[in-house]
Amino acid sequence: MSGRKWQAGGQDSIPARAGLCLIAVTTGSSAAWAGSGSFAPSGYLGDLDPNVVWELLIGSVVVASFLGAIGLWILSALRKAKRSQLRRNAFVSSALNHLNQGVVMTDACGRIVFCNDRYLDIYGLSRADIRRNMTGPELLELRRSRGALDVSPDDFYTRAAAPEGMVTELPGGRSVLVKYFPLPNGGSVATHLDCTDQRQLSRKLASTTQFLESVLDNVPVCVAAKNIEDGRYIFANRAFERFSRFSRDHIVGRHADEIFRPETAASIASADRAALDAPAGYHRSEFVVERGAEKRILASNRVVARNEAGEPEFLIALFEDVTDRRSLSRELENNKKFLELVVDNIPVSLIVQRVSDGGYLLANRSAETILNRRREDATGLTATDIFNPREAKLIIARDEAAIRKRSMVAEEHPISTKDGLRLFLTRRMTVLDDHGEPQYLIKTHEDVTDRRQTESRMAHMAYHDGLTDLPNRAAFLQALTQMIEACAGTDEEFAVLCVDLDGLKEINDVFGHAMGDKVLIEVAQRLQSVARGGVVARLSGDEFGLIIDGKQPAAGIALAEQAAEAFGEDFVIDGKSVRTGITTGIAVFPHNGSDAASLLANSGAALFRAKAKSRGTISIYEPEMDQQIRDRRVLHQELSVAIKNGELSLYYQPQTTAGASAAESSVIGFEALARWHHPLRGFVPPGDFIPLAEESGLIVEMGEWILREACREAASWAVPLQIAVNLSPAQFTHGDLVGLVHSILLETGLTPDRLELEITEGVLIEDLDRGLSLLRRLKALGVRISMDDFGSGYSSLSYLQAFPFDKIKIDRAFVINLGRNPQSAAIVRAVIDLGHGLEMSIVAEGVETEAQLGFLAEEGCDAVQGYLLGKPAPIGQYAALVGGGHLLETVRKAG
Repeated sequence: MSGRKWQAGGQDSIPARAGLCLIAVTTGSSAAWAGSGSFAPSGYLGDLDPNVVWELLIGSVVVASFLGAIGLWILSALRKAKRSQLRRNAFVSSALNHLNQGVVMTDACGRIVFCNDRYLDIYGLSRADIRRNMTGPELLELRRSRGALDVSPDDFYTRAAAPEGMVTELPGGRSVLVKYFPLPNGGSVATHLDCTDQRQLSRKLASTTQFLESVLDNVPVCVAAKNIEDGRYIFANRAFERFSRFSRDHIVGRHADEIFRPETAASIASADRAALDAPAGYHRSEFVVERGAEKRILASNRVVARNEAGEPEFLIALFEDVTDRRSLSRELENNKKFLELVVDNIPVSLIVQRVSDGGYLLANRSAETILNRRREDATGLTATDIFNPREAKLIIARDEAAIRKRSMVAEEHPISTKDGLRLFLTRRMTVLDDHGEPQYLIKTHEDVTDRRQTESRMAHMAYHDGLTDLPNRAAFLQALTQMIEACAGTDEEFAVLCVDLDGLKEINDVFGHAMGDKVLIEVAQRLQSVARGGVVARLSGDEFGLIIDGKQPAAGIALAEQAAEAFGEDFVIDGKSVRTGITTGIAVFPHNGSDAASLLANSGAALFRAKAKSRGTISIYEPEMDQQIRDRRVLHQELSVAIKNGELSLYYQPQTTAGASAAESSVIGFEALARWHHPLRGFVPPGDFIPLAEESGLIVEMGEWILREACREAASWAVPLQIAVNLSPAQFTHGDLVGLVHSILLETGLTPDRLELEITEGVLIEDLDRGLSLLRRLKALGVRISMDDFGSGYSSLSYLQAFPFDKIKIDRAFVINLGRNPQSAAIVRAVIDLGHGLEMSIVAEGVETEAQLGFLAEEGCDAVQGYLLGKPAPIGQYAALVGGGHLLETVRKAG
């Protein structure tokens, strides 16, 4: 204990020890002196013994020497302790000055007691700036004045004392991490670490992490990662969220069995184990998972990620729904990683190359066609290494032009491939680095050879008829315009011929459309032969156009006559002899029109007049024809307005049972007939506006109105009589007829079995299969289907065999001749027997005499219709009939 205190005394104990020695010596001498004899006062020195005096002198010298030695020893010990302290201070100062952190220490009074060199270096200070007794806040103010501190001293101490410290941003982009530690004695220590590089690395790491997460979030396949140790998910991208229908927050931190159903979780666990057991740490598989009520097939890639020690740490799973793509190649799915799979399935050739040296960095499988080698063999090569000198020079020049432009460049050019010279659409895009300098060049090559050939064919088809390969109407108008421009201002004339083929419909009906198409081809060849190199075009189905120059109209008439002679001979096709003829209309430039549209329209007007006269004739345009056409067009416009403005009305003609006399016949229904009362023209006959509506297509809109109005009216009758409505063939080819009938029945409330739809054989002539399909769907609604005007055509029997009609209406032409010639009677009798044999009811139209009615009743006809039984009239005139049962006499009076 005394030893430790001694050591603790240090330099202060040396004088004490010297004093103790001096006291001990003096005490010894006095004792000796006192023991020498008697005591004598100091004034009697002369009486002292000389020996004693010498002893005293010698003792004094000894004491003085001893005291001098003690002093020298004390001085030596002090110097030694001071040198030791200086060495310790120098060591500590050297150690602190060589730290990579700045260090500042203060005492309890806040005065700076130490500041190392690194601190001065960080903040650009010198030793002279640290004056004696400077406090910590004063040092902070000095830094603030020099721009090396961006907060107040109070904020500095508060934030720096936090466990994470405070980061100070210095000029020049440097960052310093400061941590402040108060000491128990009231002092403090602050460390200053230059963390510029660390923060830059952190930012790069954060940016890289964000980039990778962004990439993974935008990858169109599901990506998930889990910790191998506990099997919990640690990452899931957006595709995984969309597929699993769970949010990322719900997925991360959970096991598979907490998210999916047991069967799915078991499949995932099995795939995870297979990946972990695989020697390469990679496993690809397909398994079935349940998502909601459906099962989906997933193609999964699993990769084991290892830490620095090579131990498995994470399991990364990439999977996609391949339920709809099971036909894809299994080999490709098993041998491709995800990024290769994406790139390789791009439907164009993709090549990426460095701008600096033109070396290829990436090429997909499609690019092998361009490179004429495997893509692996092309990596690192340049265009000069791959292509012949001429092609390489051209490719490099185009690449350099795209790099200079720094934007998307697209062009088409031929490239030699193993399949020969192909046309490619090449797009070049330059990718810039962070400094705005070109770094990469991305090129896509799309083979457009077939597309351009198709476009060329389509362009040809746009101006040519697909069957005969003749110019079409658009091309014919262009040729007319060119002829007009060439002849304008001269005395040159030319004629435009509109030629209509006679009998094509009959050929289609008898022999089929295939035969009709072959006839059209032969017709085109004969017209071209007659025209001798002139313009020949197919304007519509059976209408052709020709242009002939020369003295007019003689040259035009001569050409028309030659064409008629050419058609005088039969066409022999597939061993069958077919005869047809032509009707021609002619318009002359410049007398009958100064533009292409006018000339074609006027030649069409002449053709219309020729057909009205007689088939096989030739007609030259005359001005009054134009007036007739204009009148017809005006009537067409007025009919369109009449339909929109509700100027049409419905008349109703009774249909009755076939009694022995009119009085014995009872009403079973009505046929709805359209009537038009023009505000100025008055009553317009149906024979004038119905054909016009058929030709112009207005019959579709008109027929819908007639059907809706007739059903609405019939639904209001107290007596549930039948209502018959005629359907035009045009209604079968435009829109959803079945849907329209269904909606009208629902809208009006009419029961389907009260509606009877009357059709002509024209519905089935154009497209038998489609027509029969629509009729079956209509009949499925519960409505009745009637064959109108039976006997006027020549295909009706085949149609009766193809579709079970509910009713047959005998054409009025046969009924009118009853009693006049035996043939009509025989035909009517045969139709009635035929209908009954097919279990179809028979209605006879055009009954006007009692004799006709009597014959029909005697032959067993089911129903009749005609003026004898009632004329078409507004339903108001038959109000009594639709409100209760009455005899036919009432009907006759109303009619």
